[in-house]
Amino acid sequence: MASATTQTADHFRGEDFATLLDETLGRDSGFDGSVVRGRVVRLTDDYAIVDVGLKSEGRVALREFAPAGAKPEVQPGDVVELYVERYEDRDGSIVLSREKARREEAWTSLEKAFEANQRVNGTIYGRVKGGFTVDLGGAMAFLPGSQVDIRPVRDVGPLMGMPQPFQILKMDRARGNIVVSRRAVLEETRAEQRSELIQGLTEGMILDGVVKNITDYGAFVDLGGVDGLLHVTDIAWKRINHPSEALQIGQPVRVQVIRFNPDTQRISLGMKQLEADPWENVALKYPPGARFSGRVTNITDYGAFVELEPGVEGLVHVSEMSWTKKNVHPGKIVATSQEVDVMVLDVDSAKRRISLGLKQVQRNPWEQFAEEHKVGSTVEGEIRNITEFGLFIGLSADIDGMVHMSDLSWDEAGEEAMKHFEKGQVVKAKVLDVDVEKERISLGIKQLQEDPAADALASIQKGSIVTCIVTAVQANGIEVKVDDVLSGFIRRAELARDKAEQRPERFAVGERVDAKVVSVDRTARKVALTIKGREVEEDKQAINEYGSADSGASLGDILGAAIRRRNTDGEG
Repeated sequence: MASATTQTADHFRGEDFATLLDETLGRDSGFDGSVVRGRVVRLTDDYAIVDVGLKSEGRVALREFAPAGAKPEVQPGDVVELYVERYEDRDGSIVLSREKARREEAWTSLEKAFEANQRVNGTIYGRVKGGFTVDLGGAMAFLPGSQVDIRPVRDVGPLMGMPQPFQILKMDRARGNIVVSRRAVLEETRAEQRSELIQGLTEGMILDGVVKNITDYGAFVDLGGVDGLLHVTDIAWKRINHPSEALQIGQPVRVQVIRFNPDTQRISLGMKQLEADPWENVALKYPPGARFSGRVTNITDYGAFVELEPGVEGLVHVSEMSWTKKNVHPGKIVATSQEVDVMVLDVDSAKRRISLGLKQVQRNPWEQFAEEHKVGSTVEGEIRNITEFGLFIGLSADIDGMVHMSDLSWDEAGEEAMKHFEKGQVVKAKVLDVDVEKERISLGIKQLQEDPAADALASIQKGSIVTCIVTAVQANGIEVKVDDVLSGFIRRAELARDKAEQRPERFAVGERVDAKVVSVDRTARKVALTIKGREVEEDKQAINEYGSADSGASLGDILGAAIRRRNTDGEG
């Protein structure tokens, strides 16, 4: 009995001790894991002391009262909701959590929003692998990098710490995982804005947008839910080779709607249309014949474009670039960005074309040569080239004069005369002709000396009888020399009156013959002769002097008398 009595007493003493301990510490397991309201009693360096209505006060770390990245927001007397975790020790301290209280409250609210497919507000406050952390009013969520924006964002700095709406994609309370998307919100907003913008869109509207993408042919501009194409030719009035010269991705721009197709919803935009057209009154500003300075903006195979002012360019055709450099690529005459002086040749305002000349601002070297060297003057230069038809002599750094092979020598044939000259040789020549329009200068070397046949050419006349020497016998006639200086030719049919005697082979080189002059080519220094004509003329003269067909004298008698008389006169 004593033993039983002792056990019962011990049992009651144990129950009393537990009861007394619970009363002393104020412990109530019903509070564990619950959210209670408490009043902040005081603040220490690291904790806030809170009275939650229990027998002892609890403490909460000050950092739990601070929003992400901010300072603690709590003062003595503030009433706050806290999460009761547990009693910490026998001193009766209660472990409280403001963060868990906010989390519990937030989770409940977020679950309702998730089920209703509603947006929630949150703040991006940290960066983690693959994305960012978002504070959703106490509950932490993960924002994947791909869900930050509709297009890739290089700098997320401006988005950090800024409250903004998110869409919950997935949440698991058991694991404490929440995945949100900012992109889904933007796309939804974008769709709404797109529908509203498309309905009110008209050509001529001026809109603000952001450069979304840049290509070789233009830039795509985000107008707030809908994209429009800004073609490279509509960015500025001046020449732009690539859109990146004037725009960059993310740049805000103001544009005008040029064309809009409601069926395809294609929008063509323009920036230059918001500025004054520099081509207005361009014909008055740039009259033909006026000189201006400009900058070379582009070089092509057919010429170079020169900017006269921003938005106004003219073309210098390759044929108008140099007086002397022919068939040369424009890039060898001018360079991009080079400042040049040009002359306006023609203006077509309707087609927005200005023809410019580069060579016109320089003096025509052929005109200058013609002024400084009159026909008949003597020049000196180096033989720059020898061709099959003559010599080219350098007269200046840019122009040449040509000596035709026929103007090399009075006596020698052209091919023979050219053998006496070689490239690089310095020679003198006489100016024969200057054709400024055809850009040709004709020179002569033989003209530096008197023509040895000048006297003979001056005295010889058509129809006169001359004595010549046979220099060559050909199948079609004979070549002769008159006065040893003039070349002549007697055709086979003109060798004799009788056909039987019209044989070139009956003549020998060096033989003297009398012939009648048929024609004189003083330029070529040649004469055409006839023996047949001389014989016919002699017959006529003999008949006139010594008889006629009615006298009864035979032709042989008449000719014989004429010949005897001529011989007698010759001897006398």
